[in-house]
Amino acid sequence: MDEYPIIDLSHLLPAAQGLARLPADERIHRLRADRWIGYPRAIEALNRLEALYAWPNKQRMPNLLLIGPTNNGKSMIVEKFRRTHLASADADQEHIPVLVVQMPSEPSVIRFYVALLAAMGAPLRPRPRLPEMEQLALALLRKLGVRLLVIDELHNVLAGNSVNRREFLNLLRFLGNELRIPLVGVGTRDAYLAIRSDDQLENRFEPMMLPLWEANDDCCSLLASFAASLPLRRPSSIATLDMARYLLTRSEGTIGELAHLLMAAAVAAVESSEEAINH
Repeated sequence: MDEYPIIDLSHLLPAAQGLARLPADERIHRLRADRWIGYPRAIEALNRLEALYAWPNKQRMPNLLLIGPTNNGKSMIVEKFRRTHLASADADQEHIPVLVVQMPSEPSVIRFYVALLAAMGAPLRPRPRLPEMEQLALALLRKLGVRLLVIDELHNVLAGNSVNRREFLNLLRFLGNELRIPLVGVGTRDAYLAIRSDDQLENRFEPMMLPLWEANDDCCSLLASFAASLPLRRPSSIATLDMARYLLTRSEGTIGELAHLLMAAAVAAVESSEEAINH
């Protein structure tokens, strides 16, 4: 433990107080890790996901479209949710209640099935045929007990030609009808545009937006939460409208870039022995 007169750490959350007593190099290591900040919109998104997860099985299941700019917290929300429903195994049977698959950058039905099977750890033989992949994917999804399927980077569907886009949108309808589990699409506004191009899918996917942050009370509350979670030994006066405007200008309004800026500032504060973010 390094020599530092710790008088009062009441400005920090209890977990951060423990970290603040660690040596500088250990704190810097912890600062560089991802951290969850449960701001209201993120909590609302988690609650929506939990509601879908608990939805009773029926012929037409509800779906969700989580939409927001790049680096604005979508994947962090999905990962937080997935970790509350981790895969497990018993009697040689694996269970994956929440499966997350990334939409390929060059979208096609066969590439999606390859990604889906890879996410389930399924071995693929060389040059598999589409009907075989489809039946294997459906069988595994049922066998593994998948209750909610998340498709990240859904906006990539617009990178394909019109035929590929139509085939993939048809695939989404097919999966929803066949599996009777909720589907969650995650992506930028382009994902919303892709879903809107299909009348049936638009009715099935309810959009939830994660907009860019603005300099207001909500942002000040977010900054206060960051300040309370960063293991610095002196209070950081960042929960102000002036600081919000400055940081949002630097981060282009995204929470991911904002978190990166604050992490870098906190590391600099530890390295300089300043122990606070003040500018």
